Amino acid sequence: MVTAMPEKVLDGMKSHTPLGRLGEPRDIANAYLFLASDDASFITGEVLRVDGGIVVGT
Repeated sequence: MVTAMPEKVLDGMKSHTPLGRLGEPRDIANAYLFLASDDASFITGEVLRVDGGIVVGT
């Protein structure tokens, strides 16, 4: 989704992310795999934000 964005915009997004990087498809996949696993069998009704802590608009 971000391959066509100018580097300046990407750098701005990274600067608002505590982890200092943008997310990758594997980040979403790993969260999905965890929630689909038996390790998450007692988790219900939660919102899991896989966003690196990004604060949009600041």
